[in-house]
Amino acid sequence: MEARKIYNRIAILRKEKSMTRKDLAEKIGVNFQTIGYLEREEYNPSLDLAFRISEVFDLPIEIIFSTKPLEPLSKLLYEKL
Repeated sequence: MEARKIYNRIAILRKEKSMTRKDLAEKIGVNFQTIGYLEREEYNPSLDLAFRISEVFDLPIEIIFSTKPLEPLSKLLYEKL
């Protein structure tokens, strides 16, 4: 079975926290190149890795990752208002 593409907001969240790829990589215990692969959606994270990333950003996994293209966070916020 072919793996599904996993979309994510890692780059946006990382930039909001003024984190480099290296900073995030050190926090979750991976090589900084792995962060680049994840951000470019060239690599799907393991469940454990997805949880570690969600813990760094203190957000639910479903806010960071999706099997469908993600809408901009600003659109989601405006819809809630």
